[in-house]
Amino acid sequence: MTELDRTDLRMLAVLQAEGRITNAELAERVNLSPSACLRRLQRLEGEGVLTGYSAQVDPEAVGLGLQAFVRVQLTRHEGDVIERFVERVNGWDEVVACYALTGDMDYLMHIYVADLQHFSRFLLDRLLNASGVADVNSSFVLRTVKRSPALPLSQLER
Repeated sequence: MTELDRTDLRMLAVLQAEGRITNAELAERVNLSPSACLRRLQRLEGEGVLTGYSAQVDPEAVGLGLQAFVRVQLTRHEGDVIERFVERVNGWDEVVACYALTGDMDYLMHIYVADLQHFSRFLLDRLLNASGVADVNSSFVLRTVKRSPALPLSQLER
């Protein structure tokens, strides 16, 4: 694990909120010179703390009006079954996140599609046809209460 001081954590917090901020603005916000800020930023990138930069897109603005969480149980928990399932999931654009879980279901998938018809096609044509899938349970999002890609860094400053 990378050793992070308060300045590193402040930099990361600013970058999570404002990924397009210039180095000069970032340096000012965290009370560093631009060159010292750039060195720290390059270290954080080089050590894999900062893994990339991206834009956040409003799903509804681009026609992805239906969001679902799908829990999946596999028939068997053998390496080849898991490997085939993971490979297929990584090829499905509709799946924006997939987590291996403990408990009665093996995976939780976060899915965005245009509408119920698209979801039905995804479920019937892809997911249920994937070898190794024993059970599927879907929940549709009615309203997003909170959505943040930012990690809770403030708790690390204690």
